[in-house]
Amino acid sequence: MMPLSAQITWLFLLAIPTACIAWTVTHEEIFKEPREYCIKCSEKGSLLKRKFFYLFTCEYCFSHYVTVAVLFFSGYKLLLADWRGYIIAGFSLVWIANFYMSLYARIKTDIKKEKVDISIKEEQLNK
Repeated sequence: MMPLSAQITWLFLLAIPTACIAWTVTHEEIFKEPREYCIKCSEKGSLLKRKFFYLFTCEYCFSHYVTVAVLFFSGYKLLLADWRGYIIAGFSLVWIANFYMSLYARIKTDIKKEKVDISIKEEQLNK
């Protein structure tokens, strides 16, 4: 078992690719068409079908599945060396990844607001 400081470091580092993958699939332009298809499919059909397709449109929901993959490939466990370590690591990783995504969304919104403010000011100066 790794020392606690190393486990915490791994937690914050593994949350970065988890957040990156979840955000990219659920928000960025590169996955726009598949996401729009999933949005349409999540609005009609059976309950199971709607919920399945919804998973690809919600960064929080999708981050759980990305976390499972990250845990599978990394073998990361938190605090305990058995299966309980995977459970603790999974929920902790989801939480940190979603914190990163929230922070990123806030920064992105602030940058967009600043760009709009600048363009309005430039427009006013050019009048």
